[in-house]
Amino acid sequence: MAFDLDRPYGLTAEQLESIRRNGFVRLKQVFCAEELESFGTEISKLTLSLNRQKRPLEERSTYGKAFLQIANLWEQGGAAREFVFGKRLARIAAELLEVAGVRLYHDQSLMKEAGGGFTPAHADQYYWPLASDRSITAWVPLQPVPAEMGPIGYYLGSHRFDFGRDLPISDESEQRITAEMERQGFALVDDPFEFGEVSFHLGWTFHRAGPNRTDRPRSVMTIIYMDRDMRLKAPSSGQEADYAAFCPGSRVGEVIATPKNPLLWERPR
Repeated sequence: MAFDLDRPYGLTAEQLESIRRNGFVRLKQVFCAEELESFGTEISKLTLSLNRQKRPLEERSTYGKAFLQIANLWEQGGAAREFVFGKRLARIAAELLEVAGVRLYHDQSLMKEAGGGFTPAHADQYYWPLASDRSITAWVPLQPVPAEMGPIGYYLGSHRFDFGRDLPISDESEQRITAEMERQGFALVDDPFEFGEVSFHLGWTFHRAGPNRTDRPRSVMTIIYMDRDMRLKAPSSGQEADYAAFCPGSRVGEVIATPKNPLLWERPR
């Protein structure tokens, strides 16, 4: 069955204001069940086929227990590439960022295994050598995510808070960030996700997820978008691996436009 992943999804003024005010927004019925069942099956199969993690959960670190993590599935072609290159999500990302267009920073499949652990609190942009805050992640569950499966949780308004931006994802980030979020009064929103619901969060929005207490994996596809005109900043020590993997060959101060960073959507001129 052919699907039109370029079909626009209309955003409301309230949703646009939500991303500015809260640092994230949750959107219902972005995908229909048939779309997610088709692409989700293929993405989950590809994730498992590319997975190289063989140690049992009890022998892994906290980060290793959180999920199986496979990046840039789009480079495998097929359904994964079609999904990542879909203009529906890319247009939403550009409109939420209030930019003229978006490029791919990278995609990432996150499969929280049955019995998998919690995802420590963190902000994604700690790892990204990007010169501005115009980056955003689409978090696309490939099945409904009830509370016991570990839905992503966002700290309301935390994208404007500097504390914790120097912390990589770890037990330390979980302890320090959650304590500071509570002290500062940033509420955690971690409601279950319906099938077809998608969230978008900014690069500096703090978030976490609970463990998967079910006997089924929680499969999620994420796509990280950046402003079409995003420039590279000098990578810090915590960003060198991302630079090498996701924008190799780009130069400090110049637009990140390598073959790994295709333009996914731009406003018609």
